[in-house]
This record gives sequence, structure tokens and C-alpha cells, in this order.
Amino acid sequence: MTSANVDPAAAPLTAASAGGSASGRRHAGLTRRLVPYGYLSPTMLLLTVLMVVPIVMVIGYSFRDNVIVNKNPVFAGLVNYAKVLTDADFLAALQNTAVFISVSTAAHLVLGLTFAMMLNTKLLGGITKAVFRIVYILPWLFTIAVIAVIWRLLLDPAGVVNYVLQTLGLIQDGVSWLGEPGTALWAVTFANIWSGYPFFMISLLAALQGISADLYEAAAVDGTNWLQRFVHVTLPQLRPVIISMAVLDLIWTSQQFALIWMMTGGGPLNSTEMLSTYTYKQAFSEYEFATASAAAVIVLLLTAALAFFYVRQQREQ
Repeated sequence: MTSANVDPAAAPLTAASAGGSASGRRHAGLTRRLVPYGYLSPTMLLLTVLMVVPIVMVIGYSFRDNVIVNKNPVFAGLVNYAKVLTDADFLAALQNTAVFISVSTAAHLVLGLTFAMMLNTKLLGGITKAVFRIVYILPWLFTIAVIAVIWRLLLDPAGVVNYVLQTLGLIQDGVSWLGEPGTALWAVTFANIWSGYPFFMISLLAALQGISADLYEAAAVDGTNWLQRFVHVTLPQLRPVIISMAVLDLIWTSQQFALIWMMTGGGPLNSTEMLSTYTYKQAFSEYEFATASAAAVIVLLLTAALAFFYVRQQREQ
């Protein structure tokens, strides 16, 4: 009886209404899917303009010859990469960079953890901890320019370092720490260590304060000494922080330019030449923008490998 009472003229309207409702639902669903992209669009636009476009341009430059200085550069293929990878200066810069970043990162970790544990101990009073905290964090408060000037003065042949060593009878004559190929790299590395360890110290101190005291109490009940507690309690708890900071420090230190340039300029005799200073010289001293672009792409690939390891390690946590 119900179907017999349905008005035949209303059937098209019902079908049209159902179609319009389905279309509206599809439109609403599409809108909901596009809303997140709308929120992300300003960030994506900014990243595209500031990162993607410059990287693509540099990669394009690396495959051309006489780029920028020539209005019509020709396609050179992998010639620039072959030139860079067979350049003795680049190989020296690669070796120096490997030594510089590995020694700096290891020293940052050791010093940062040592000072962080000193500040976290209950053996020191509040005032003593505050004084040491100020002293330890001072290097982080200076700009790179100030750090470079300080260490150039300290390491001068007539500077404080040589004076102290001569007073102690360790050396006879003043040493040109930044002017000798055998000591320049280690001097610059030491300055970088001095300026960078506070970041490790602060981060590790925060991680140490987050370790539950119950873990140490349980270990003490088991009869462990301080070294065993450090190995089996402290280090495992700090492991994620240590790995993350080590990878980030490797990436950051590999891009260090200002300190090296202001202290030695890559000399003497390329003993402190790094990948960053090599690329800069290729572009702005020799005006070899194509080879500089190729070197920049190689550095980008190396740092991207470290960044990939960092992201993978973060995802595993």
C-alpha cells in the first residue's frame, strides 16, 4: 500500500536530492582532505623558495661549465665532479674535515658528560654548582668572532699559552701554533672544542636530572660500585641523547666555517683547509662557481647521509 501511494512526479526530485547529497558529501570530504595542505602551504612555500630552489640551482650549476661568469654556459656532465674529486686540495680538505669533526665530537661528548656529572652530583653545594655552571657555560656566550680573536691572541708566539709553557719549562721558544702546519689543525680543533662543549653539557645535564633515583638505589642495593652504576645505569639511560647529539654535532661541525676562516683562513699550506673553506675559496677566490657547486653537492650528500642516520635513529626510539 505504501508503494502505491508514492507520487510518481516526486521520484525525479528524490533522485536529484540523493545525487546532490552524495555530491555534497564528496565535496565535504575533499575539503577535509585539503584543509591540512592549506595549513601547510605557507611552510611548504617558504621551504621551496629558501631551500628547494637554491639546492636545485646549485645542482644545475654543478653540471655546467663557466657558470655565472659566462652568459651561455655549456653542459659539462660530470667533469666538475671529476675535477673536484681528483683535486689534492679537496682531498686534503676532506681528510682535515674528518679529523676535525671526529675529534671535536668525541671531545664535546667526554667534556660535556664529565662536567654535567660534576654539576649533577650531590657532593657540591648550591652556590658551588652555580659558580661552576657560570664558568662552564661562558664559552657558549661568546660569538664566533670573539672566540677567534681570543684564541688568536692566546696562541700567538708572544701569547699567554706560550708564556705559561715556557714558565713551566715545557718549551724553550715561542711556538706559532696557528702558523705551523703540524699544529694549526689541532689548535683550531681545540678552539672549536672549547666553544662547543657547553651545548653537550647542558643537554646531558638535563638528561641526567631526568634519570630516576630509584634506579641508582636499586643498583646500590645489589652491591654495585659507582663505576658499575655509571656503566649499567647512567650510560644506557643517556644513550638516545648521546647518539642524537653526536650525529647533530657531526653535521654542525662539518659545516663550521667562520671559526676556521677567521683563525687561519685554511692555512698554513692547507693544513686547516676544510670542505667549507675549500668551497668558499673555489667560488669567491678563484671564481670557479661550477666546481664550487660540485663541491657543495658532495658536501650536501655527506651531510644528508648523517641526517638520514639521525632521522632513522629517532624513528627507532
